[in-house]
Order: sequence, then C-alpha cells, then structure tokens
Amino acid sequence: MSITDGLDLVSSHSYANKSVPHDLWTRLRAESPVHRCTPSGFVPFWAITRHADICEISKQPDKFSSASGIAMIRQAEEEVIRAQNQGFGAMRVIIEMDPPEHRSYRAVASPVFTPRMVKVMDDAIRTSAREIVDRLTGEGECDFANDVAAAHPLRILSTMLGVPRESEPDILRLTNELFASDDPDLQREGEDRQQATIELGMELFQLFNGIIQDRRANPRDDLASLLANATIDGEPMGMMETLGYYLITFSAGHDTTKNALVGGMRAFLENPDQFEKLKRNPELLDSAVEEVVRWSSPVNHMKRRVTEDYELRGQKLRAGDWLVMFYASANRDEEVFDAPFEFRIDRSPNRHLGFGIGEHFCLGANLARRSQRALLLELMQRMESAELAGEPEQIHSAFVVGLKKLPMRYRIRPAA
Repeated sequence: MSITDGLDLVSSHSYANKSVPHDLWTRLRAESPVHRCTPSGFVPFWAITRHADICEISKQPDKFSSASGIAMIRQAEEEVIRAQNQGFGAMRVIIEMDPPEHRSYRAVASPVFTPRMVKVMDDAIRTSAREIVDRLTGEGECDFANDVAAAHPLRILSTMLGVPRESEPDILRLTNELFASDDPDLQREGEDRQQATIELGMELFQLFNGIIQDRRANPRDDLASLLANATIDGEPMGMMETLGYYLITFSAGHDTTKNALVGGMRAFLENPDQFEKLKRNPELLDSAVEEVVRWSSPVNHMKRRVTEDYELRGQKLRAGDWLVMFYASANRDEEVFDAPFEFRIDRSPNRHLGFGIGEHFCLGANLARRSQRALLLELMQRMESAELAGEPEQIHSAFVVGLKKLPMRYRIRPAA
C-alpha cells in the first residue's frame, strides 16, 4: 500500500483539519523521498521532500520549468484561471517565468531589495513595529495573527507600493481572499467559487491599475513608480507584466511575512525558554529570525514541470511530469538539521529553504528579514509575559501556510 496518494500534502482543508503534515513528510523522507502522488481533483505529481533534492531541482530551471504555474490548485480552478483573458489569467508574474526572461524582469526591482536599499526603509519599519506594539501596551488579550502579524508587513508594503492608508483594509481582505480561497472565514463571498475567483482577479486588477496609471502620470521616488515606468530591453514593461509585479510583490510579500511572524510567536509561546534566552542575548536576534523562517516555512511548496527526462534517487521523471517541492519538509530534514523538530534561536548553521534557493530565491528576503527583526526586537524589549489565550487556528491553505488566529494574553510595558 502506498504511503500516501498525496491529497493530505496539497489539500487546503487537510492542513486546516489535520495541521501541517510533518509526520507524513518524515516518513516520505525516510522511505520515499521522490514519491508518486495521484490525488483526486489534482494533477498527478512527484512529491519532493528532501533538502538536497530541492536544491538540485531549483538550480536547474532549464530542466524544471516554472512557466506553467507554481502552486498546486485543483484542476477545475486552474482551468478557470487559465481561460481568463482578464484578471489572474492575464497577469504575468516573475515567479512563473523561466530564464532568460525571468532574469530580465527580476532585474527591474532587484536594486530596491538589496540590503543597502532596504536599510533605507529602517525608520519606516521601526516606526511600524513601535506603533503596533504601542497599541498593546498594558495587560490584555489580542489575536496576534490579525492584530499584530498582519498589520506590520501591510503598513510597510503599502508605503513602498503607494497604497493609501485608507485602502489598507481592502488590501488585507484581498490578500486573504487570494491565499485562503478555500477558507470559509477568509475566502471571497459567493456560492459560485469559480465566479468568486474571477471577481477577485478583476478587483486586484483594478486596484493596481489605478496605482500604475497614477505613477505614470505623477512619478515619485518609490517602488510603485519604478514598476509603473519600468523598461525591459529598452521597451516599456507590458501592462500584464506590470500588474503581475504588483500582485506578487504585495500579496506574496505580505502573507509570507505575516505567517512567519505569527508562526514565530506561537513557537515562542510554546518554547518560553527561547524567548527568555533572546531577552538575555539580544545578539541572537538575527539567528532567531532565521529560525522563525525555518520553523514556520510560510511558502510550503512550489510546483515545477519537468522539461526533459531526468533521474532522481532512482525514480525516472518524464518530460511533462509535474513535481512539487515541499520546503517545510526540507526545513525539517534530518540530514541537514540537528534536532530539526526543536525550535532553537541560536541554530547554526541554519541552511533553511524558507526563501527558496537558486533562480527564484525570494526577491524580498532582505525586507522580510528586517521587518521580522524590527517587530521581534520591539516585543523582546517590552513584552514582560505572554501565553496562549485559546486554540490557534490554521488557515485552509496548502500553498502559503500559517495561522489565521493566535489568541494571546500578554503584559507589555510602555516604550522607553
């Protein structure tokens, strides 16, 4: 009998009802690290669960293509999206481009996300962290996922991409609807799920198009203007590519950082000795951020299409086959990490794949690290006590994974 048909690995509802499948990945790594899956409602795929194999695949984009889509979604939903000539079906995002095209488009925004340029954002990042924690000063309860973790990256990305502050609730709603389309609490309303997907794509299209048109008419010194007026090989970047850039920068940048923050806080609440250790040793802040990313692994998987026959661990992958790389599994790989199921803020080395590796290494990794660092520093300096105040709830999502609720009871002193 097969270990799994793969449904528990890619079903949004399975993640919410059974949690992240670490026990299953552990068995796959040991018994079938390149595992053939045939889940009902999804395309058949090879599940890739070991760190070394994901690195091998990610460094060969000519053999493993991103161009046909990077997330495992149900076939019926994917067919609807691909058939659209507006909304999601029309947008082109760099994460679904292969070289050499991908490198040309990545170069548009990469200068903005270098460590030196991201450091320019430090004042805004620190201010955001301070203001959010200020709202919690004293003793009380909050839902850390929504009251803190969602608000911080939202404010930073809104500033960079020219989204007015009054539009931030709409952006938060839209990103929830995008990455939690199967979640009954977060999904877009409507009985017809296919129509809801079309309407979501059109609303995002209209929102970003408004910003693009404004920045083309009135350019400023910000990322929004850079993207709106970008050129590729001397020609203006196409409208669908420009819209796709906004979509991936905002939506991916927000939810991944949010889910890392809330996953990290849960880890600290369940391992209070590690939070006390961080308070005593603030020099561990950077390594703590890396451990939070490894532990939470917000981007759970990426899909690739095999372009030529390839053998991996004795399995023959055929041209046209799909494979799915599970980063959360790789980040618990016993061959790479000592005691991988222990949360250790001083873990070194920490070769996690939370930001990917190779051609599609996360463009916003530096910004994500500094955003998490600022909020964690503020909490480390001011949080006197914290504990769970209820059961955490997992988002119905198998792609960008995390908690939608983290009830927390706390005591936080005022800023110095």
